[in-house]
Amino acid sequence: MFSPHPTPHTPHPTNKLFQQTLTKMTISPSVTTKKLKIGQLRKVHHIAFNVKDMDASRHFYGEILGLEELVGEKIPSSLKELVTQGKVANFITPDGTVIDLFWEPDLNPPDDNPEIAFTRANHLAFDIAPEGFDFALEVLQSQGITIASGPVTRPTGRGVYFYDPDGFIVEIRCDPAS
Repeated sequence: MFSPHPTPHTPHPTNKLFQQTLTKMTISPSVTTKKLKIGQLRKVHHIAFNVKDMDASRHFYGEILGLEELVGEKIPSSLKELVTQGKVANFITPDGTVIDLFWEPDLNPPDDNPEIAFTRANHLAFDIAPEGFDFALEVLQSQGITIASGPVTRPTGRGVYFYDPDGFIVEIRCDPAS
C-alpha cells in the first residue's frame, strides 16, 4: 500500500494505481464540475524529498543552505518517532515552508546523463483552511481523481494523497479544526 511518509524499504506507488488514476481522469475545461477556486489552496505547506544519505542531506540543508532544522517541540508530533529513529529530518524556510527529508538508503543514483528525468521528491503538500478540506475531497472525487491514501487524521491535521497526471504524489492538508 502507498505510504506518503515512507520508512526505509517502503515501496513507491505502483504503476497499476497510477494507470487507474489516469484512466479515471476525464478533466475537460469545457465541463462544468466542482473545482477549487483560486486562493483556496493557501500555500505550499511542505515538500518531501527522499534522501539516500541523511547526514549529508542534513548538512546540506542546515549548514550549507542555512535552513532551520526543526528540533524538540517544533517537530510535528506525527513525525517525532521517525525523527528520533533518524529516518526523517525537517527544515523550515523563513516563509514557513517545511522541507521534509525521508531516509531511503536503497535509492538508485541518478543517471549520468542529465537529460534523463530524475526526481527524489516524495510529495508536494498544499495547505487549505480546515473548513475547505471536505469540499476539496469532493472536488477530487467529482473529477475522477483516485485517492491514493486517506483522508487521514493526525494530531497535525487532516490530509489526502493523490497523483497528478504525471504520477507525482500531491497532498491537500489542513491544520486541526479549532
